[in-house]
Amino acid sequence: MIPCYAQQQDTTHRSEKQKADSTASGFVEGLKQFGKSASRKSVEAFAAEKVAHRQEQIFDETNRILQRAKNYLRAGIDTNHMKSSLQKIKTWSELAGDGIFTNRGSAQSYRNLTNSYNLLLVLQKQVTAIKTVLDRHHTNLTSFSYELDSLSTDPAIFTFPNDSAQLVKYIKKMRTVAHGLAPIDSLLKQATISIGELREPTNTLLFDINTKMEEIEHYQLAIYAKTFDSEFPALWQPAREARSLREILYYSREKTLLTFQFYVADNKGKVFITLLLVCFATFYISTLKTMSAKSAYTQTENRLLFRFPLLSAIIVVLSLFQFLFVAQPFLFTCLCWSLPALSLAFVFRGFISRYWMRFWLSLLALFFLACLDNLILQASRPERWLMLLLALAGIALGTSALSKRNRAALKEQWIVYAIGLMILLELAAIVANLTGRYNLSKTLLTSGYFNAVIAILFLWTVRIINEALEVSTIVYTVSEPASMYINFQKVGNRAHPLFYLLLIIGWCVLFGRNFYAFKLMTDPFQAFLSAERQVGEFTFTINNIILFVAIVMLSVIISRIVSFFASDRSFSASGTAAKARVGLGSWILLIRISIITLGVLFAFAAAGIPMNRVALFLGAIGVGVGLGLQSLVNNLVSGLIIAFEKPINVGDIIDIKEQSGTVKSIGFRSSTISTWDGADLIMPNGDLLTAHLLNWTANGHKRRMTIAVGVSYDTDLDKATEVLTTLLHQDKRILTTPSPKVLFREFNQSSIDIQLLFWVRSLKEAVDIKSDLIAAITQAFRQHHIVIPFPQQDVHIFPQDQQGTADAG
Repeated sequence: MIPCYAQQQDTTHRSEKQKADSTASGFVEGLKQFGKSASRKSVEAFAAEKVAHRQEQIFDETNRILQRAKNYLRAGIDTNHMKSSLQKIKTWSELAGDGIFTNRGSAQSYRNLTNSYNLLLVLQKQVTAIKTVLDRHHTNLTSFSYELDSLSTDPAIFTFPNDSAQLVKYIKKMRTVAHGLAPIDSLLKQATISIGELREPTNTLLFDINTKMEEIEHYQLAIYAKTFDSEFPALWQPAREARSLREILYYSREKTLLTFQFYVADNKGKVFITLLLVCFATFYISTLKTMSAKSAYTQTENRLLFRFPLLSAIIVVLSLFQFLFVAQPFLFTCLCWSLPALSLAFVFRGFISRYWMRFWLSLLALFFLACLDNLILQASRPERWLMLLLALAGIALGTSALSKRNRAALKEQWIVYAIGLMILLELAAIVANLTGRYNLSKTLLTSGYFNAVIAILFLWTVRIINEALEVSTIVYTVSEPASMYINFQKVGNRAHPLFYLLLIIGWCVLFGRNFYAFKLMTDPFQAFLSAERQVGEFTFTINNIILFVAIVMLSVIISRIVSFFASDRSFSASGTAAKARVGLGSWILLIRISIITLGVLFAFAAAGIPMNRVALFLGAIGVGVGLGLQSLVNNLVSGLIIAFEKPINVGDIIDIKEQSGTVKSIGFRSSTISTWDGADLIMPNGDLLTAHLLNWTANGHKRRMTIAVGVSYDTDLDKATEVLTTLLHQDKRILTTPSPKVLFREFNQSSIDIQLLFWVRSLKEAVDIKSDLIAAITQAFRQHHIVIPFPQQDVHIFPQDQQGTADAG
């Protein structure tokens, strides 16, 4: 029984153990399942959170893009205006082709080809600008559509939340975004289609214009190759052109005016600069005339410069600044030369002899007729007869002018060479016209008159400039108004020989513009200037370098002009005007720095130089400073400190390093002090800032003066005080507040010293007041028998015997 019971107990124990093991195993398995489930739920929750975050990003980004697209579409571009502009350009392109591709006549005209090419060049720029806008607009629209499509096809957008509440919120957001997306997407597609429909005719028109320009260049080369070949029958042979003169004049007028209008619109800035130069030159000549009238060393009556300051300015500016305008149409050239030519005619009245006045007026009349003839763009038999008459008239006028009887009254003998060249050119024009060489004849005819008018204008321009320099040399001999910091004594009273050389080169350029061969020679040179060159990573053109230097030089000139009219003239003014000019003159350094800084920045921008290159340049300057430019930079920085802190101003009276004078100008590196001796002391700004300086003007112009006088010991001091006090109060130039004082200073060896203290209004009057007061004191003391003693010694002379007795004793 006992073994069975033990066996039963063992079995029961094993069964319970198995049950425990099974329970533990189930518990562990349950834990594993729970862990896996929790991990899976955590991963799913993280993924859902990540998707939700991405969905929020998509919704936000979509809303931002929709808002940007909406604003962009609202601004948009005026496609209707572009369509009308393209239609106008197409019409103008057809007009430009008149006489070349349509209504050609029997031969091509070089003037018509040139005018049409210039017109097509402007139209090409306009179409290119429209194409650029359309391409950029199309790119932006495509970019918006691409961004929206990328966001709308993102896989995260199609993952829905499992939670019903979040699902409802998600659907609402989807509905809101879809509500805003649908119209914008539709508008983007419509705008893209509209732009695409407009781009096609734009590209077609641009291709057509480029093709026409290439064909015109081909025609120009063909005409140049056949320069000396006959294009038309001889003048005595029957004409074969079929187009009427009236029709030719109509199309010539339309094409010429259209080209002129476009050119002026494209060069408004240069036209404005030219007008400003005319205004400045007029003001300068008028000022010079006023100053010359006050000078005893100049005569204004017989000066050509002063007869009509405005007309003289027009002659000088328009004659010299023609080169600002590049590739100008012929009508613009005619106007630019006609204005100074007419101005010279008014200036000539009563100045030259009657014969040469009639010659100039006759030459101008023929010049205007030649200009009008050159505006006719196609050949006709009536025009050829007009060309013949004009050439004959020029030969007759020039031959008469070259006679010895008339040359005696000529003021500028160089004119005879221009007249001689005009005769030769007009004679060659006649021969070419008679033999049917129309293009050559027209070029020679126009060149002959242009050569004479431009040469005469240049000669008289030089004369006017020389008169201005001569008068300036006399007027600006005084040290006060340093005209734009120019020393006219060094400049001289005549233009530099280099100026004459430049005028000769300019005349050659203007004369050569009339010939197509000149274009063939200058085009490679222009290509050389505009070709891009690379040094390391830096790309540049010579044109950009020239433009950079020109803008910087112009800014420097403008800064000096400002300093001339604002600062230098303050020395010659008085009263309120002088104070205002001195006050403005104190800011001149800052104004000049601002002008030059803006000019340099604009020069960098205009030349296309990246600003990171500017940083490298400044870094190089920093290295230069470390290697030896400390003194220069010290002076420059000191100039800035003086300009801002203003320890001195222009017009201040100062004492520095045993030198006294008036601050004349504050420059970048140094300042100028006009001493009482009349010399100009040039002091570096660094020395000026660090030196012990007395500024008599900083607290006003008044100054305390001191006069010391001695009286003898037997003088009635009360009477002397009364006399001196009366003298001080009688002089109205002495200030009553603070009141003058008479003080007894000390007992001297032979006198009682008296000190007079008084204040004067202006430091400039101090020396004169002191001098007058000393003279008045001397006279008053004599009248009142007051003695001004002087040092004296008593010398006692003893007889020799007395001296010997004394020595013996």
